[in-house]
Amino acid sequence: MTQEEIARAGEDLALLEGIRTTRAIRRLRPDPVPRELIRKVCEAGTFAPSGGNRQPWIFVAVTEPERRAFAAERYLRAFRAYIAPALEASQQPGFDTARRRNIDAALYLAEHLHEAPVHLFVAGRTRRGEPQVQALFPAIQNILLACRAVGLGASLTTVHRAYGDEIDRFLGLPQESPSCALLPIGWPRGRYGRPPRRSVDECLCFERYQDGDQRK
Repeated sequence: MTQEEIARAGEDLALLEGIRTTRAIRRLRPDPVPRELIRKVCEAGTFAPSGGNRQPWIFVAVTEPERRAFAAERYLRAFRAYIAPALEASQQPGFDTARRRNIDAALYLAEHLHEAPVHLFVAGRTRRGEPQVQALFPAIQNILLACRAVGLGASLTTVHRAYGDEIDRFLGLPQESPSCALLPIGWPRGRYGRPPRRSVDECLCFERYQDGDQRK
């Protein structure tokens, strides 16, 4: 991509259309992503709100294959332990097809994470000894939306935290700035589109909470 193409990328996507069609893209091509495009989506993250405008976020984009392999090996090890009960349940007759597809996609990501051209780790400075996740996750959502806008695939995962201290040291993060999430980013093999969602009327209440029967 040229600098001009990167500058124009995503600038015309309607906001609500982007929100409605941003879904987890876990199948990614290994083709490299221009650094300026990584910078652009991370810049979107910096426009997230934060208490006192402290902007505690730190983004570490890992692109070198041998460095990606370090995190990917530990991620896969942790994921296999995490997903084992769900995989066993999915073998039972009548298991929900949509849930099985989600499991398959997550397993694919774990087994191919080393191929994802960008491992974007989101970290943040702690305050009074506590992570400022109330600022980090809005920044993450901005990045995911920006990836959608410029045509990149991305997803949010925290499985790496099973080896979080080791990976953070590998990334050079100070102890007071731990990572909270990993976003594998790359050119998507699939397409964006509206994910299945239950109606907002099933979860929206006015004035006070009412369960489904009370709202009828």
